[in-house]
Amino acid sequence: MRKKLFLLPVIFITSWTVLHGQNSGKELFNGKNLNGWKVLNGDAPYEATDGMIVGTSVTNSPNTFLATKKQFTNFVLEYDMKMDEGLNSGVQIRSHSNQNYMNGRVHGLQVECEDTPRGWAGGIYDEARKGWRYPLEYNEAAKKAFKKGEWNHFKVVAFNNNIMTWVNDIPAANLVEEETETGFIALQVHGIGNNKSLAGKKIRWKNITIREIEAEDFSKYKNNTAPEVSYLKNQLTEREKSDGWKLLWDGATTNGWCGAKLDHFPEKGWSINNGILKVHASGGGESSNGGDIVTNKKIQRLHPGSRLQFNQRSQQRHQILC
Repeated sequence: MRKKLFLLPVIFITSWTVLHGQNSGKELFNGKNLNGWKVLNGDAPYEATDGMIVGTSVTNSPNTFLATKKQFTNFVLEYDMKMDEGLNSGVQIRSHSNQNYMNGRVHGLQVECEDTPRGWAGGIYDEARKGWRYPLEYNEAAKKAFKKGEWNHFKVVAFNNNIMTWVNDIPAANLVEEETETGFIALQVHGIGNNKSLAGKKIRWKNITIREIEAEDFSKYKNNTAPEVSYLKNQLTEREKSDGWKLLWDGATTNGWCGAKLDHFPEKGWSINNGILKVHASGGGESSNGGDIVTNKKIQRLHPGSRLQFNQRSQQRHQILC
C-alpha cells in the first residue's frame, strides 16, 4: 500500500510537467496589476480587475494602447477576449512607437477584433502604416468563428515572415510578410470620436500568455488550412513551391524574356528597379518604345487550373502554375 500511495504524486507531477511545462506559455498578465505594461497614445483607461485587463472607451481620444515593455519576434500568443457591442478593437503584435514616426503613434500588425456583419475578427491589419494585410475576404470560412458578446479565444503564431491566427480554434489568417520585425504586444481601445453612445463600453482580456519559439516549434503549425497570402517580393513561399508554382521573372535581370519580335530583350522602354519590372510611357504607340515582351520558354501543356497569378497589391510577382 505504501508503494502505491507513494507513486500517485509522482505520476501526478510527471503528468503536470508534460501538460504545463516547456510547452506552456508564460503569462503576460499576472491577473493582479499592470506591471510590465504601459499606456501609449490615447486617454482610454485600463485596469486590472477580477483576473482581467479591462479597457474602457472614452470620447475625443485617439486609439489607446496598453503595450508590453518587452519586445518579441517569434512566438505563440494566446488570449481570451470579450468586447461590448459596437466597439472595434484588436491586439498589436511586433509593433512600435517611435518619436520619429508620426510623433510616437503606435504602428504595426494588429490582430483584428470586431463584431460587424463583415466578420473580419482574426484578420490582420497594419495599424497606422500599410492598412489591411489579410482581410477575411481571403478566408470566408473564418467569418463566423467570432462569437458576438461572448469570450473568444485567439491564438497568434509569428515566426520569421509567417503570421497565422486562429479564432476559437478555427484557422483565420495565414500571412507571409516581406519583413520580420521585433516589437511589443499591445491591447487596443479604439477611438470612438464624439460618439457618446459608445462611451463607457468595455473590452476585456484574460489568460494572456506567450511562448517564444524556434523553427522546430513552428513546424507543427504549417498545416494551417487558411489560404496563404504572401507579400514576398519575387520569392515563392514553401507552400507555393510545393503547389507547383514557379517564378516567371527573377526580379533582378531580363533572363527568360525577350521582345515579342526580337531574339533579345528590348534595349529601351523597360527598366528594373527595386524588384519591379517597369514599362516606360510610349505616348500611346503600342510598339513605338520597348514594345511587348514574351517569355523565351514556350509552355507546352498547362495544368487544367493554370493561370497567371499577379499580385495586385504590390505588382511585384509574376507566376504561373505548370
